[in-house]
Amino acid sequence: MKSNTITSEVERIERQRQMSTTPETKQPIDLDAGVSSILELIDQEREKEIITRRFGLYDRRETLEQIGELLGITRERVRQLEKAILVRLKIAAEEGKADAVASLEKVFIRTLSEMGRAARVAQLTDTLYGRATNQQERSHVAFIATLSPNLTVIDENDNYHHAVAIADLGDEKKIRQHVDAIVKTIKEHAEPMTLDELHDALNYEHPDHVRALASISKNLAHLKDTWGLAKWPTVNPKNIRDKIYVILAENKKPLHFSDIAKAIKDSSFKRKDVTTQAIHNELIKDKRFVLIGRGIYALDDWGYSKGTVADIISSVLIEAGEPLHRDEIVKRVLKSRHVKETTILLNLQSKPQFKRVAKATYSLDAA
Repeated sequence: MKSNTITSEVERIERQRQMSTTPETKQPIDLDAGVSSILELIDQEREKEIITRRFGLYDRRETLEQIGELLGITRERVRQLEKAILVRLKIAAEEGKADAVASLEKVFIRTLSEMGRAARVAQLTDTLYGRATNQQERSHVAFIATLSPNLTVIDENDNYHHAVAIADLGDEKKIRQHVDAIVKTIKEHAEPMTLDELHDALNYEHPDHVRALASISKNLAHLKDTWGLAKWPTVNPKNIRDKIYVILAENKKPLHFSDIAKAIKDSSFKRKDVTTQAIHNELIKDKRFVLIGRGIYALDDWGYSKGTVADIISSVLIEAGEPLHRDEIVKRVLKSRHVKETTILLNLQSKPQFKRVAKATYSLDAA
């Protein structure tokens, strides 16, 4: 009776999801009843204890050692029992004896299809519930996915997040190979790649599939769907200086430090509540940022170099290799400095290193 109730509830949620057109209208899903009905298929209380504790279904996840100590058995015995229980539950699901698994699997597959056919467990759970979820709710999703014949679970380790994928993408080993291929492509490119660039370089039906697989890797990060290695500050800015760099690079033009501060506060960065003075201090310290006007900074990547207006005038004249009219000097200096024309003219007239050699024409003083 309980299984039929669960099936009806899931079908109701399915109908509501079909009627929704935006994330805001999605109805949340409650997996508690589904998990409870699956556990009822386990006869022995000790076996239920092992599964609930190993998956963290009602509390934190526990290790084999912790469970063995609690039950008075060895770590290896706990592992053997866990494996045997899961095999029995999977067989029950394949034979249609676990209605909750079959019904919820359909919901999971439908949601994963919309997410690119794969997703981290945390992302999938948040999407299913339509809100930020807790670890217990995520454990429920991972447990049901583990029993689902048409889903593949990717266990977490140093390189991969805990994830779920539609089984036609392959087994766990195959999906990890897909993820590794994306990481390799970005490494060989040696700089961040947009999602479209990754899609063009790889053989996937849709960019969403690339995004979904890339999100499983702990070695990758992205900023506005530009993907790169997690250690690259341009896609994974961790400190104020990195965030300043990203803001300037995105705007592709020099900015006043107050505008940089505002852009950081308006961004989606983590820990973005920093003071304007702190940002100004970091701009001064970092060689990547060049002061080109009163409080205005640019990236040295853009060809700007540090120095006073007089230094820039000197560079212009040295590069020209001949005297230049003041209008031409002003024009060239303004390409690398945001200053008033009068400031440039005052430097030409007052600095001893500049010599007027003809009407309104200047060169460097050889002396």
